[in-house]
Amino acid sequence: MGFRLAAHASLASTNDEALAAARAGDPGRLWVVAQSQSAGRGRNGRAWVSEPGNLHASLLLIDPAPLARAPELGFVASLAAACALQALVGGAAKIALKWPNDMLCDGAKIGGVLLESATLEAEGGKRLACVAGFGVNCRSHPSEALYPAGDLSAAAGRPIDAGEALRALAAETAHWLGVWAQAGGFALVRREWLARAAGLGEHIRIARRGGDVEGVYRTIDESGRLVLDLGAAGDVSVDAGDVFLARPA
Repeated sequence: MGFRLAAHASLASTNDEALAAARAGDPGRLWVVAQSQSAGRGRNGRAWVSEPGNLHASLLLIDPAPLARAPELGFVASLAAACALQALVGGAAKIALKWPNDMLCDGAKIGGVLLESATLEAEGGKRLACVAGFGVNCRSHPSEALYPAGDLSAAAGRPIDAGEALRALAAETAHWLGVWAQAGGFALVRREWLARAAGLGEHIRIARRGGDVEGVYRTIDESGRLVLDLGAAGDVSVDAGDVFLARPA
């Protein structure tokens, strides 16, 4: 089955709309797009500024993988986004991935992915609805944010609208979902994700609920956890947190 598109002028949240479609029996492989959102959100419930001209899109997938592997989808989605954005800006800038799900353009946040899921009651048993929500700054970016922000048009030196960004994103997402579905697919995704990882091999700080931790960013493991080298204390694997990269001297 191919992918379908549901386009809206305005929604509270494309993720919420996609999850509502899943609960209403949608078979998945559905892109939900809005020109603006009134209640867009990022990780940990943070507000996501959703100005017209930027891309606000969510992809609904039903049973894309066994439940234990569902978190891998966040890395598939962010890798697809990084590849799409790199193709759009060409050699004018470098797109990198900040663990776990942010896209950076020359160090400034240009987009992010929010992965959400729901268990559905269905004939024959329960099904898993996964939604990958994409927010990409195409024409504008917030002036005040937790991290420095940028936008595609400024990076590329030419206007890039949400439609152009969606076409590139949809093509790359279809490609990387196909790779992921193959035997050993996440190993390939992980390798390509690490090739674009911001701060890899550098000293970073991770803010997490149990307290901040600092060390050298060594890798992400086969489960997608960030592995931090604490020196004499050994390695620690981090499941969740906000990564703060070292600022250039």
